[in-house]
Amino acid sequence: MTEAPPSTEASEAELPPERRGGPRLVLDLLVFPLVIVAVGVGVFVLFGLITSEGKGPGDYLDLIRTGDSNRRWQAAYELSKVIQGSQDPALKDPRLVGRMVSLFEETKGDDPRVRRFLALALGRLGNAQAVPALLEYLGSVRRGEGTDSETHIYAVWALGAIGDDAAIPELVALTTHEDPGLRKTAVHALGAFRSGEATAALERSLGDPASDVRWNAAAALAHHGNPAAVPVLEQMLDREQVARSEEVTPDQTEEILLRAIAGAARLSDARLSARLAELGRDDPSLRVRAAARRSLEQQGRRE
Repeated sequence: MTEAPPSTEASEAELPPERRGGPRLVLDLLVFPLVIVAVGVGVFVLFGLITSEGKGPGDYLDLIRTGDSNRRWQAAYELSKVIQGSQDPALKDPRLVGRMVSLFEETKGDDPRVRRFLALALGRLGNAQAVPALLEYLGSVRRGEGTDSETHIYAVWALGAIGDDAAIPELVALTTHEDPGLRKTAVHALGAFRSGEATAALERSLGDPASDVRWNAAAALAHHGNPAAVPVLEQMLDREQVARSEEVTPDQTEEILLRAIAGAARLSDARLSARLAELGRDDPSLRVRAAARRSLEQQGRRE
């Protein structure tokens, strides 16, 4: 599912890193699971966070290794924030990602939040050196090892954010996992890739029984200009149909409409144009009406 970030912390927890190479994972067109947003909000509301002034990536890694249980996961979260959008030269040191990977592997029995935020940090760092450890972890998940579904989701997200092609087979395999949360995150992550294998998995996921998996697949395919997305996008552009989904709140309905409108702008199709015209004229939300009109203008310029 999707929602507009309700606070600064949520926005920081949801957004990907600026890519240092490889395909960019475009979150503004993908309906992403709520877990990362929700955790970002709760971190500061429920707990006193460690003092962050003057600390760099190495300091947080030291705290993760030596701090008490509460400080370790907070340090991991702060590390993910420091990495996001930072120009710190220390982030280019190959030893840094090595230390992060080692900690990710060593904290198996720790508070699960430590590994979640380390996975988030690895994704934001965008270094392919982290991919083998993340793949090994997710391979163990598929073998039935490990029960923390949120950490699974963070690791899948990280692989998509890094964008290394070595992750594609594992992500494709996860699109058929029994856990719909893993399926929708795997589909989301595959939106970063343009390979035939990734595209085929996204097209198959258009028929997934879970609506948000289908929506992720359609948004990803639309971003790549693939017309296979049209039937599901058409459904996403129907406010009443989206609102009938049991998992969707009224606020999320609007965000899903906006994501679908953004995807429709990349495709030329009479069915989508008709939906956009209707939304631009009649939708109760000013944001939706304005976005639909802009999308129609983009379609017109392309034609």
